[in-house]
Amino acid sequence: MLQFTIQNLFEIGAHFGYSRSRRHPSAASFIFATKDKSDIFNLEETGKRLKDAEEFVASVAESGKQILFVAGKNEATKIVRGIAENIDTPHVAGRWIGGTLTNFKEIRKRIDKLERLRKERDAGERDKYTKLERLMLDREIEELEGRFGGLEYMKELPAALFIVDPRHESAAVSEANQLGIPVVALANSDCNFKAINYPIPANDSVVKSIEFFTSAIAEAYEKNKKAPTKATE
Repeated sequence: MLQFTIQNLFEIGAHFGYSRSRRHPSAASFIFATKDKSDIFNLEETGKRLKDAEEFVASVAESGKQILFVAGKNEATKIVRGIAENIDTPHVAGRWIGGTLTNFKEIRKRIDKLERLRKERDAGERDKYTKLERLMLDREIEELEGRFGGLEYMKELPAALFIVDPRHESAAVSEANQLGIPVVALANSDCNFKAINYPIPANDSVVKSIEFFTSAIAEAYEKNKKAPTKATE
């Protein structure tokens, strides 16, 4: 597990919540104080919750199952995409497509089409198409990659989700809850903690905080992974 101290959490700005007026009632037990009308997280509780999340993620990895990383807010997409790609883990770094979980069979068909079109292109098997048709196919590949590219490694429903800002990603949380898929989430004071199985109460908007907690979860997963998750040809 990632080694850290309360001072480390303080230095990355993990303690900064939102204004008291934005606080969700379920966040109250994680708040240490309110200063200048802004909530301050209890970093000891944050540390405990991070360790719980790491242990759960490690157990998912040990079982050979996958975890899906999700982040759509501007501050988080690049970070989450980079970290997830580094460990060959499925991710949605951008807008959540409705039905990604609850209608996964149809989503998987779109991913399969992307893989088929790309393989055909790379193998030089498009002589049967006109120049215009090839151009249209390239555009379709680009569109499919933008929407579903991060899900190519995901051949079945994930065993868990890691979400940055579950309030922003409420649709993903809802789908996971419907299917009984556990949610690990970096959640600020405006989030509904009751909808999250393994909440990490901390700032979910500061880049350093997002990077720290996403890296911690990724490390717990990667170090305990027993089976490869990357699709093989």
